[in-house]
Amino acid sequence: MTGRLLLLVLCGAVLLLPSAPARSQPAWTLEVESGAALPGYNDIRIPGDTGTLFSFSEELETDPTPYIRMRLTRRLGARHSLGLLVAPLQLDASGSLDRPLDFAGTTFPAGTPLEGRYRFDSYRLIYRWAAVQRPTFRGEIGLTAKIRDAAIRVEGGGLAAEKKNTGLVPLISFRADWTWAAKWHLLVDGDALAAPQGRAEDVLAALRFDLNPRTA
Repeated sequence: MTGRLLLLVLCGAVLLLPSAPARSQPAWTLEVESGAALPGYNDIRIPGDTGTLFSFSEELETDPTPYIRMRLTRRLGARHSLGLLVAPLQLDASGSLDRPLDFAGTTFPAGTPLEGRYRFDSYRLIYRWAAVQRPTFRGEIGLTAKIRDAAIRVEGGGLAAEKKNTGLVPLISFRADWTWAAKWHLLVDGDALAAPQGRAEDVLAALRFDLNPRTA
């Protein structure tokens, strides 16, 4: 809640600040992002009521993994846009537990050398409408249809088990782009939704510099 409130205050303040004029929006935009994915919090129990709770990041060893994600956006007139995002992600873990592991109907004895794989591939179709259009600020809101293709696999000691999960998830999409100097932008971009079954959040806050009229 505190993070959402801070975002609203920031966007409100942006609307009141003067700055340099922004360049025109291109018809097509390709965004490519890469870096290292850190495991962080990744606790797992399958099935959720009878499986063994264990951690990919604390009880097993998961190294930082390179990732890449790409988004292609097509502007449909002055206020509408349609985008396609592809974001594959895979984390590999290894180690052993000091207790038996009940995972997806298979029991791995305590001390078994384990190899784990966490995969979470995301494909999104994103529609946005520019609710606010000013020379130095553009605020967009819309809907995202996300296809989640996920799987968790554990193997070791001649045993293997895997849980797959593929489904469609609707999300609220938003983007705020403030041009505060001739080639500098403050950008907040994301898809998010909370429900009784859980929540999904993917939010970027970035400082952007335009290298030339065609490249940012």
